[in-house]
Amino acid sequence: MLGVEHMVNKNQWNSRIAFLLSMIGAAVGLGNIWRYSYVVYSNGGGTFFIPYLIAILVMGIPFLILEYGIGFRHKDSFSNILKGINPKLEYVSWALILIVYFVLIYYLVIVGWDMVYLGSSLNFSWGSDSALYFVKNVGGSSNLSNMGNFIIPTAVSMVIVWIIVWYISHRDLNEGIGKASKILIPLLFAIMAFIIVFALTLPGAGIGIGALLNPDWNMLLNVNIWLAAFSQIIFSLSMGESISLTYASYLPEGSKLTDNVLIVVFANCAFEVCTAFGIFSILGYMSYTSGTPMVQLVSEGSSLVFIVFPMIFNAMGFIGHIIAPLLFVAILFAGITSAVSVFEPMINSTVHKLNWSRRKAVTVWSIVGCILSLLFTTGISSYLVGIVDSFITEFCILLLIAAQSIIFTWFYDIEGVIPVLNENDRVKVGKTWVFVLKYLLPVFLLIMWGTGVYHLLLNANGFELIVYGMITVAILALSYIFTNIKEDKAN
Repeated sequence: MLGVEHMVNKNQWNSRIAFLLSMIGAAVGLGNIWRYSYVVYSNGGGTFFIPYLIAILVMGIPFLILEYGIGFRHKDSFSNILKGINPKLEYVSWALILIVYFVLIYYLVIVGWDMVYLGSSLNFSWGSDSALYFVKNVGGSSNLSNMGNFIIPTAVSMVIVWIIVWYISHRDLNEGIGKASKILIPLLFAIMAFIIVFALTLPGAGIGIGALLNPDWNMLLNVNIWLAAFSQIIFSLSMGESISLTYASYLPEGSKLTDNVLIVVFANCAFEVCTAFGIFSILGYMSYTSGTPMVQLVSEGSSLVFIVFPMIFNAMGFIGHIIAPLLFVAILFAGITSAVSVFEPMINSTVHKLNWSRRKAVTVWSIVGCILSLLFTTGISSYLVGIVDSFITEFCILLLIAAQSIIFTWFYDIEGVIPVLNENDRVKVGKTWVFVLKYLLPVFLLIMWGTGVYHLLLNANGFELIVYGMITVAILALSYIFTNIKEDKAN
């Protein structure tokens, strides 16, 4: 049982605002902009907000409080904390750290797609057929014969994004992540606020909002709406990816924890809800002006942003040339701030394990990551990203979050975290918080994992199963290697 605090992190946030904006940047990512609105629309409309709110209260807030408390209490890397509970658990920690790093590898390819569109938005070079433009110049297709051909605009943009992430991450905590968050997060919120307010004034905006909020009360009895709500909260708040734990480990003594969790959760949820109104107002405008039914316009993820939206911007005329660059800049800012947070657990754990300098850890992993990201810039870019993302999120991360909820509540002194959490905060936690984490949360997570794995394997073809197997073998092998590397204690 881990019972002592490890005061080993030399990095510290120099202000509460730096920490809060960095945590908000970690939470607010691409999914908040292009995924959330589709999830609401396809899961009961206004009805969805009931399970969504319950998921926040039952899972999102309690688990983030746990991550903040453990990170702040021990001020150590995620791998060292699990190793302190039981040396065998270091395998689990490295598996999660590597999985999160894998997310970064393909996530920056998606940010690269956005950078291509940002350039294209200056003169609308995507033309009248935005779907064809995406296939040829950005994301490719599912045709495996194109696997050997690189999509140059995507590859170049991806390398540029990696350089930006390296530049932010290799600097001192406050000069890098802290300063970038102080600049990019306010700009992101300001840009999205302008887009949302403008979108609400468009003719037909009400059609879109009506379609978004149209409630289907029968959906409340459908287990899928509940799974969708809990899934949205997990990935929207980057739960269980050791990001929050790592960032909290950099907090100075006397910091607020639970109060900060509530601020971050509120900011994240307000951003995605308001953005959904803006997205559907623009879709409503397209439906109104073109006569196209809403059901034909609404799509999920990259196809909404990279195919449907360029069609809408084409139809907007002059104002489209203003809104389009702003939207792609906002997506770029959201992507970069999330990427640096996803990178941090690998950096922090490597620094502690190998006694590397921060600059060395960031540089080495940036070079390795950039090379691996090239695999996702071929003619099957979007297809491969989709395969890996589904496997990572529905199989790997969900399983490891469930494992953490069990480890930190059954094999760790969770009661010892309560005084740490309550010392400086107005909002207190107690036995109810422990009960939720110990009994309710693992059940929800394991049900979600089982459902996700069932659908994943049911719909997978031969190529996808090969990719799943390769990722599994790589993660298991690398987890074993990192766990058994001799720790460098040299100063």
